[in-house]
Amino acid sequence: MAETMTGGCQCGRVRYAVAVYDNAAYLCHCRMCQRATGGVSIAFKNVNRADVTWHHAPDWYASSPFAKRAFCRACGTPIGFAFDEGSETMDLTIGSFDDPARFVPAHHFGAESIHEAWLDTRDLPRYRTDEHKPLVDRWMNTLGKLPD
Repeated sequence: MAETMTGGCQCGRVRYAVAVYDNAAYLCHCRMCQRATGGVSIAFKNVNRADVTWHHAPDWYASSPFAKRAFCRACGTPIGFAFDEGSETMDLTIGSFDDPARFVPAHHFGAESIHEAWLDTRDLPRYRTDEHKPLVDRWMNTLGKLPD
């Protein structure tokens, strides 16, 4: 059974709702995604295009001769990826969902460009932003609260 999930960009200009049928997501490591995000990979949820309702539509960048990437022109948040034609599905970025915790990675794509050192980081020290005093002080002095 499908669950309707919502999401959008950092500034709130781009918003969507989408029917999600399962928890499976994936990490894309291809060089195009690395360059588009500035990261070592991007986490995507593949969805049916027909199941996406844009409350505030994104802008689209033609990232190749046959595909485009959804993003917010105001804040720069990457929202998704879609082939121009020949596919009834598209990808939404996991980080753009309001509640991304549901999703679990099911596979890697673009494996030829994986940066292995970034895959298993479980033994690295972990630091919480809400316990980092200089950052907390900046938020409190600016907004009077921590961000969501």
